[in-house]
Amino acid sequence: MDRNIPLSLPTCKRIFLTLTLLTSVLTFGQNREQALQIQGEYNVSKIHSFTSELKKDFTTSRTKVLSMAKSNGWKISETLENGNFVELQDVGPDGSPIYYSTFSDNVSQVSRASSLYSNGSLHLDLTGEGMQVGVWDGGVALATHQEFDTRANVGDATNDISAHATMVMGTLIASGVKEKAKGVAYKAKATTNDWSRDKIEVSEAAANGLLLSNHSYGIKSDRVPEWYFGSYIKVSQDWDKIMFNAPYYLMVSAAGNSQRMGDNKAPIYGKSSDGFDLMLGFAASKNGVTVAAADTRINTDGSLVSATVANYSNFGPMDDSRIKPDIAGGGNNIYAANSSSATSYDTSSGTSMATPGITGSMLLLQEYYERLNESFMKAATLKGIVLHTADDVDAPGPDFKMGWGIMNSKRAAELITNKDYTSIISEEILNEGDTYSIIVKADGNNTLIASISWTDPAADYVNRGLLNDITPALVNDLDIRILKDGKEFLPWKLSAANATDAAAKGDNSVDPFERVEIANAFGEYIILVTNKGNFKEKSQNFSIIVSGIKTTDCMIAVPTGVSLEEATEDAVNITWDAQTDALFEVQYREVGIGDWTTEYHYETTDSLKGLVNGKSYEVRLRTFCSENVVSAYSPIIEFTFQGTETHLEEVFVLEELSVIEPLKLSIYPNPAVEQISINGSVSQNAMFSIVNTMGVTIKTGEANQKKIDVANLSTGLYILTVQDLVGVKATKFYKS
Repeated sequence: MDRNIPLSLPTCKRIFLTLTLLTSVLTFGQNREQALQIQGEYNVSKIHSFTSELKKDFTTSRTKVLSMAKSNGWKISETLENGNFVELQDVGPDGSPIYYSTFSDNVSQVSRASSLYSNGSLHLDLTGEGMQVGVWDGGVALATHQEFDTRANVGDATNDISAHATMVMGTLIASGVKEKAKGVAYKAKATTNDWSRDKIEVSEAAANGLLLSNHSYGIKSDRVPEWYFGSYIKVSQDWDKIMFNAPYYLMVSAAGNSQRMGDNKAPIYGKSSDGFDLMLGFAASKNGVTVAAADTRINTDGSLVSATVANYSNFGPMDDSRIKPDIAGGGNNIYAANSSSATSYDTSSGTSMATPGITGSMLLLQEYYERLNESFMKAATLKGIVLHTADDVDAPGPDFKMGWGIMNSKRAAELITNKDYTSIISEEILNEGDTYSIIVKADGNNTLIASISWTDPAADYVNRGLLNDITPALVNDLDIRILKDGKEFLPWKLSAANATDAAAKGDNSVDPFERVEIANAFGEYIILVTNKGNFKEKSQNFSIIVSGIKTTDCMIAVPTGVSLEEATEDAVNITWDAQTDALFEVQYREVGIGDWTTEYHYETTDSLKGLVNGKSYEVRLRTFCSENVVSAYSPIIEFTFQGTETHLEEVFVLEELSVIEPLKLSIYPNPAVEQISINGSVSQNAMFSIVNTMGVTIKTGEANQKKIDVANLSTGLYILTVQDLVGVKATKFYKS
């Protein structure tokens, strides 16, 4: 399939017409209708078949585990001196007991999802309300804790209340009865389960539309032989199969906290004390997201100052050189709900605490994407966006300590907002042997970044005892390249044999996510996605994500030059100034009465129909540069319809007050750092708003004090609008 799609104006128009721009009713969360929409794309019989296999395996395995535990004197479960809970879950192919362990030391802090809240820098009002998330852990959370309201549901018939599970749940969904314990997705619902039947329960939940689950636990690393580390084993395969069968579902797991324990005596790289080659079990699956913990310093505007991997967080690589962990989040000194009572709290550190910060942030991104597009992202898309927008740390490219870097929820949300304006987010399918290609134009200011992400089929081969086995787990090998003037730009890759080396650029044949970056990009580029053939099922779904581009020459500007033209007995034509590539929204109604009549045009004229002689009407317009990138409305204008004698009255209708001297708006300083001041007089009723270049209003308030705090704004260009008695005036300013 050769897809040559230059992002010209006609393409942009087709995008507009096929999206849901014209609806004003948005739904949120994961209701029954949304679950059915997700299930409609699944092979439900295949999921049920695999779930049945898991149930049979569980019954057989449990009998074997209990028998061997009795014969060998193994403990079934215990609580360690550091508070971690461990439990015997399985026996490996070599007879080794496999214990699951919670990953927590003591103390922590969460990711930058605050930029997505109503009072955050993007003012998106994302809360997780209506969204669902699953939590599997060493026991269940205290569902009656005051932080959970009625939003925590116990999925297992168990009385094993876990302090660890409660803190994880709190980091995800706590409402903020105590503000510093507030969860990332603080209005979401969560189901808490113990880990004993995790694969079975997740497979069933995923079949019913579950999008995300949190697993802040893993195999205890001091109780398995060295060949387990970095290996693709049966449990890795099982989780990959669950995610492949249910491609909207994504597992998020903790990397573990044994960096300094020396548990792997024969790592694929370095000495045991170096901390490399510690990935185990489902943290080693290809399709899930594995989370490291980091010590971070972040500015009030959300920009990363510095980051280092936490001194307990496990390092990769996988033995086949796959990049694990995938991403890092804040893992230190997190204050969260505790299970001692319904009003108790505690602090904790560890990858256990970093993981729900990432899971909760991704849940908010799914909420936001669904709000804008009326559908959820596939797991590969969500994972791809998170890795595409992560804050790079130290040397350019990924590493085996923090993967692609520190999660940046703000940048991820901006990428989603700018879809089809300065970014591409597209879910595609590639047939075996075919090529996908698009032509993009660099914006000339930002690094051109193109990524592909896919949910890969579970590998048939699993390691059963070979130390540091480099056999690739990747099944369907997709490749992304960027071409310009005969030059080929390649994706990042890492080598397990040289784990401390900076990332190189070359053919990546092991990771189901690839990213190409071009600094100082200028002009047009061709992005190619190809494959090496031999797909397991003859085709592969994938997601492509591109940023640092221009898909249109449209500018986010309020329409100007509005005038009335030819009128009939019940209608009047309105015109306005043209703008390249813009879609215009026109709204009109009888003054102050009823809902707006809304129409959309690429042309610069509209016929306002159904008007009644002698009645007064109001009109406003705004500019769409993509489905989600929109200007503020023009000032409301009023006219009285007089049939063919209608003319425009040059009056801004704001309040029923007498006209005063027109507002002359200027500000200082410009560029601004901490605050801006308004020159000239404004009335006691004047209001201001600050709009960013995406058309999102990020700050409002009273303008009569004439001083506006902008310290928390990100660096960039903004529009200040002041609405006073006689109308609206606007000016641009730069926040440095």
